[in-house]
Amino acid sequence: MTQNKVTEVVAVLARPIIDGLGLELVDVEFVREGPHWYLRIFIDKPGGITLEDCEAVHRPLSDKLDRADPIPQAYMLEVSSPGVERPFKTPKDYEKAIGHQVQIKFYKPVDGSKACEGILEAFDGESVTILVGRDDRKTYSVEMISKINRMILF
Repeated sequence: MTQNKVTEVVAVLARPIIDGLGLELVDVEFVREGPHWYLRIFIDKPGGITLEDCEAVHRPLSDKLDRADPIPQAYMLEVSSPGVERPFKTPKDYEKAIGHQVQIKFYKPVDGSKACEGILEAFDGESVTILVGRDDRKTYSVEMISKINRMILF
């Protein structure tokens, strides 16, 4: 089974457990790191995830995966928060970050730079508007962006 197929099947199995706990399934990753395979389930909720939330998903999901057995090789199951600075993957990620500081990396240089930082002011599904400095607004097509994530300022 391909890595993409594994993540699709696992998402279908995980969603009822996660939804039933009032949590959000953010992402599923199935990756090889060195000799080991990792199945990572990223969950979220307003106010953040606790260790208890991760345990509440891990136990029933592990049992469900053991019964369904969709992954032929050995792997380690991890359930965690995706972290505040995770790259945006869905429109919901963009919408939740409006009003917050973000970092953007581009596929190719834009205005002589491959990155910029600013406050995410708007997202319309196809482009983002960033406030850079006091009153310099820039709009970028999502297709130009290789990575965008929230920044934590101290």
